[in-house]
Amino acid sequence: MDILDTAAALRYRDALRRVILPLLCDLEAELIRRCREEAATPQIGRTHGQHAVPLTFGFALAEYVSRLGESISRLEERSAGLRGKLAGAVGSYNATSLLVRDPLALERDFLGGLGLEPSEHSTQLVEPEYLLRLLLEVNVAFGVLANLADDLRNLQRTEIGEVREEFTATQVGSSTMPQKRNPWNSEHVKSLWKAFAPRVTTFFMDQISDHQRDLTNSASSRFVGEYLAGFALAAERTRSVLSSLVVDRARMAQNIRRTGDLVYSEAVYVLIALGGDPEAHERIRSATLRAEKTGARLADVLKEETAAWDQLSRQLAATRGTNAESFFSDPASYTGLAEERARAIADTHAARIEALRARLGG
Repeated sequence: MDILDTAAALRYRDALRRVILPLLCDLEAELIRRCREEAATPQIGRTHGQHAVPLTFGFALAEYVSRLGESISRLEERSAGLRGKLAGAVGSYNATSLLVRDPLALERDFLGGLGLEPSEHSTQLVEPEYLLRLLLEVNVAFGVLANLADDLRNLQRTEIGEVREEFTATQVGSSTMPQKRNPWNSEHVKSLWKAFAPRVTTFFMDQISDHQRDLTNSASSRFVGEYLAGFALAAERTRSVLSSLVVDRARMAQNIRRTGDLVYSEAVYVLIALGGDPEAHERIRSATLRAEKTGARLADVLKEETAAWDQLSRQLAATRGTNAESFFSDPASYTGLAEERARAIADTHAARIEALRARLGG
């Protein structure tokens, strides 16, 4: 196991640093590019599958720039921290203490030539937590990819239709319905995650070994390489989807218009509450129900309450330098700091990726 566990650390370290981290850098760079391109593209925000307040598509993508970027940093750290051993059958240097005066120095020199540090305490095995923490972080990153794939897949629903996977001239979307363009690449990423993510249970189970060693991980641990290969495939497929993703900005604008000025209900109740109305939320909730029932604009319903409308205008003049009529004129403009945050997050992680590429040797 001095040989096998040390060799495993080298394999997994190099798999991460020579293959997976470069793949993730390419994926993150593609996410950053699309984030910047769409930083100012208005899109309706969604919570619980329902229209919420507007944001921008670039800001929606910035979520994944941030989440994946954080995981990439952790993967770099964990991959560099894998350990080896030259400590003998139970880890107490019995045999090597017969060969040299300083077995610890021998172990440090031997592993140092491989770019590894020795495990602080070995049994017949290297402490399992070094590899376990790395694999858990891979699982975290896998979940980020699956979540992104789900979001992109859902945005391709007919009733939403805000993005679509690019199809080649000869590509078939459905085996029986020629008009369909199924988002199968995004679905493939989700399917890979479903197949591989549950293996984290085995990773935890392989943490346990009786006394100095048993063989209960002798079969299960052999599938780690397959797990890493599945993750690498998902990362490359996700990058491919993003690189050819078609964004329908007109459809995004149309979907915002479907909700109309009801997207301002949050802003209205917050501003009126700031003006001293303790019932602001209930007042605006009732107004939105009347607007939905009659088909009227929320602004027109609010105008019927002269005091509330005047109060809203005063608050907007103080906070935004505008009046209520102008504020309600363009729901797509109510995006808060979405564009600014998208660009800032993109810039932060672009710098991190550039630095990581340099550390990995390009």
